[in-house]
Amino acid sequence: MFGLEKPAGQQKPGRSGGFPNMASVGDFNVLSSSIPATKVELSVSCRNLLDRDTFSKSDPICVLYTQAIGNKEWREFGRTEVIDNTLNPDFVRKFIMDYFFEERENLRFDFYDVDSKSPNLSKHDFLGQMFCTLGEIVGSQGSRLEKSIVGIPGKKCGTVIVTAEELGCCRDSVLMQFCANKLDKKDFFGKSDPFLVFHRSNEDGSFTICHKTEVVKNTLNPVWQAFKISVRALCNGDYDRTIKVEVYDWDRDGSHDFIGEFTTSYRELSRGQSQFNVYEVINPKKKGKKKKYVNSGTVTLLSFLIETEVSFLDYIKGGYCFHFTVHLILTSTGNPSQPTSLHYMNPYQLNAYGMALKAVGEIIQDYDSDKMFPALGFGARLPPDGRVSHEFALNGNPQNPYCHGIDGVMEAYYRSLKSVQLYGPTNFAPVINHVARYAASVKDGSQYFVLLIITDGVISDMAQTKESIVNASKLPMSIIIVGVGPAEFDAMEELDGDVVRISSRGKFAERDIVQFVPFRDYIDRSGNHVLSMARLAKDVLAEIPEQFLSYMRVRGIKPSPAPPPYTPPIHVLQTQI
Repeated sequence: MFGLEKPAGQQKPGRSGGFPNMASVGDFNVLSSSIPATKVELSVSCRNLLDRDTFSKSDPICVLYTQAIGNKEWREFGRTEVIDNTLNPDFVRKFIMDYFFEERENLRFDFYDVDSKSPNLSKHDFLGQMFCTLGEIVGSQGSRLEKSIVGIPGKKCGTVIVTAEELGCCRDSVLMQFCANKLDKKDFFGKSDPFLVFHRSNEDGSFTICHKTEVVKNTLNPVWQAFKISVRALCNGDYDRTIKVEVYDWDRDGSHDFIGEFTTSYRELSRGQSQFNVYEVINPKKKGKKKKYVNSGTVTLLSFLIETEVSFLDYIKGGYCFHFTVHLILTSTGNPSQPTSLHYMNPYQLNAYGMALKAVGEIIQDYDSDKMFPALGFGARLPPDGRVSHEFALNGNPQNPYCHGIDGVMEAYYRSLKSVQLYGPTNFAPVINHVARYAASVKDGSQYFVLLIITDGVISDMAQTKESIVNASKLPMSIIIVGVGPAEFDAMEELDGDVVRISSRGKFAERDIVQFVPFRDYIDRSGNHVLSMARLAKDVLAEIPEQFLSYMRVRGIKPSPAPPPYTPPIHVLQTQI
């Protein structure tokens, strides 16, 4: 067996037009139209910048760029202020960004020595740049990333320190309760059956539904049960954003009758029970037709309680780390040197295995501190005697199956295709049990295991696999299964417990820990493989933070205290207004 312990020495420990403007929210992203996992605030400091001024020190500014998914175009996200006469700036202005665990957000920080008031960057001296991902910053110890500034050959350009801080409002939930009085009667043989529908407003003026209450039968004076909703879902963290509440009379056939509506905001609701939170329910059609129309009843806020919840980033910042393990099912799909094989080694583009591996691995590696991943293959004949192995190191080193970074895993995978003979069968249980043994030895939550299985065959050991998943659901681990190729994967949908919790021998899984997807569902029709990979990663990784949190909640494990925040040395600063 190959252990998951690491060899000695490898253990884990918007856009703005000119300088005065604050960084703003960047362009709308088609993959990010859902409410973000949270918002983070990025603080930037530099040390030992290049001195480009003759009679004084540089006057630096930081410009942040983001990269659109599916192409390589960089777009300006925002700028800090200019700080006069320093090589060690601690910029006051922050960049506030949406954070999605499941998306790779490429960032570029450019630095300039400002020589005039022109907002045109070409008019100023370039001091260098730094490339990273948002996940890299968040996943660093204490969510603090320090990297060298590059971009000017032959010059030491200094270092940049970027710190991510989760915005407090993103961790808040509210517990609210409403009642209504004298609502319009809509039912012929009885009173109304009212319920409320809450919508948050979007930047473009449209509305998105975010909550429905239960139906209270046969009354014009309902009292609804208290409900809990995150501030992100209610108003995306914007306390003054409009919240529209619609009142309906429930009908069995689904054609619910509109009673009326009112608008409010988080800031108004946060006043709690008072005269300010009694709302007239208005039906615009009735108001337009009837001169004596007053309202269609009133809705009153009975209670408003703010609760701050422990977040995924609290654990990451406290030093909890992910172990990413790759297992490739190398069953027979033809000669890898032939284009008909799913393992075809095309010199110009990745095969399906490579795309799935890179899509998921490039994101999750940001949360693995030393980027050393065990990469194992299952279901192949090994040289020199052709014995069938259900567990072998892709890099050919049984004593140390670890690869450096996802690029190292990719290299080991392609190298293995030249030395092993693809075989079978497609057994998942040994793979899951292998990782589960190591997850079972670390139950304090300090380490969480993510197993990526990529397979081109229909599962051969369904009963054993279900039993392995049920047992593993008690452990700190999640399983991602990506099916590649044309095989019928319908039976494997049963492993993904989104609809029906998986069970074995009468025992149900404690948590939903499996995400299965067929890669063909994410292929971009225009042939844009970058977009295909982004779609795949978004779907298979979106559940990981909640799966992680569910384990912590069930076990009662609280986040460790974060390291002390980075405090830069004090400098006397002069800023341009």
